[in-house]
Amino acid sequence: MHVAALVLAAGRGERLRQTLPKAFVLLAGKPMLLHTLAALAAVPEVDRVQPVVAARDLPRLDALAAELGGIPKIAPAVAGGVERQDSVRAGLAALPREISLVAVHDAARPCVSQESVSRVIAAAERSGAAILAMPVADTIKRVRDGRIVETPQRSECYAAQTPQVFRVEVLREALEKAHAEGRVGTDDAHAVEWLGVPVEVVEGDRRNLKVTRPEDIPIAERLLLARSKS
Repeated sequence: MHVAALVLAAGRGERLRQTLPKAFVLLAGKPMLLHTLAALAAVPEVDRVQPVVAARDLPRLDALAAELGGIPKIAPAVAGGVERQDSVRAGLAALPREISLVAVHDAARPCVSQESVSRVIAAAERSGAAILAMPVADTIKRVRDGRIVETPQRSECYAAQTPQVFRVEVLREALEKAHAEGRVGTDDAHAVEWLGVPVEVVEGDRRNLKVTRPEDIPIAERLLLARSKS
């Protein structure tokens, strides 16, 4: 199968409290997006890496042309949309017809390992839809209006990560259905679930950190430094 990785980098990242857009915040001296693109390009199963950035940030990415030139498999960036689903649809529209599997990944997860990406791609090749996720360590409470309404079984609770990998036609159909019904999911698997397609869960890696808050930056830098020395 031909595999493309969509790297979503259209978010502003207000919780990170930086002046730059989230994907362009520096980690170990380089924009976070460059670390993420390089991590996915290093995966043997990935044939194409497709950045999706906010339209206003396309000039920022153009300014990194020299660094991007050193990363293989990179396709020209496309502009994302208002919602995550809009950005994924824009990325899918840019893929060549021979792509059969798409791995959707957050630019804010620059520490993802090659081994994790390979495992979730292999699962999606078998089943058509698979995500990385980690079993939660804490007891989870569903809360409404400040009160607990349910305590789900902890053994059944997982924290979703990316990449999330799908057959292209499955994800396209799921996003079109969600768009037609006015539904907005919190991740890509959410839309596929609405379609009624089973999604396989592959255990991820706790190092696959999502950089969300200021305190995540030094942690990500340490992880990236450790990876560069291994």
